Amino acid sequence: MNFLELLKHSQKPIQKRVKWAGPDMSVRSSISARHMETWSHGQEIFDQLGIERINTDRIKNIVIIGINTFGWTFINRSIEVPKKVPMIILNSPSNKKWEWNTDNNEDSITGDATEFCQVVTQVRNIKDTNLKVEGKVAEKWMSIAQCFAGPPEDPPIKGSRYIKEI
Repeated sequence: MNFLELLKHSQKPIQKRVKWAGPDMSVRSSISARHMETWSHGQEIFDQLGIERINTDRIKNIVIIGINTFGWTFINRSIEVPKKVPMIILNSPSNKKWEWNTDNNEDSITGDATEFCQVVTQVRNIKDTNLKVEGKVAEKWMSIAQCFAGPPEDPPIKGSRYIKEI
């Protein structure tokens, strides 16, 4: 989807479904997904150039896609979807506290929102972050998280994705 198509979609009701490579999605989700793809591929460029990226709270869209694709991650691998999404408490780039699923005390993910985005977009291995992951469901999810369409892809090998020193 190119920029002009995005503009055309922006005039439609946000809940209208549009076609995509993966499952159909709402206009709002489609636009957020393009943001996620641009951000994740951009992270790869920052890493290769040895530049630390300065993020803004706009990455909240990517966090939400990551959470919304919890079930997809398991379905895509033919694994039964756990009944409850882990509790997620993240610090935003502006140091605001973002919280989801606070009723789940068994499984949780806490830490930096940027690192969460890096894991769900597979530009970092969970073991290369400081995210605190507790519970079997949270551990499994973060070990295979994939918020983009397509066949299952394994996250990068621990230590293989980082900001290069130039």
